Amino acid sequence: MSRRSNRSTVLNLPEIIKCAKCGYVLYKGNDLIPPRDIVKKFNGRCPKCSSALSQNPLSIEVRELKKL
Repeated sequence: MSRRSNRSTVLNLPEIIKCAKCGYVLYKGNDLIPPRDIVKKFNGRCPKCSSALSQNPLSIEVRELKKL
């Protein structure tokens, strides 16, 4: 008789939100924050290049996190 583990894996997925025009990092952290909250925080403009920020991401990229 085999036993199955009831352990679940918790993933730590950092989120990074960047300006689409200049690449300025608007947010980096482990808490998932909606893009609209980031846009609101910066009054709809990138603090580095002053381009308008969109609440709808232009692209979403998922990468494998490398272990240290």
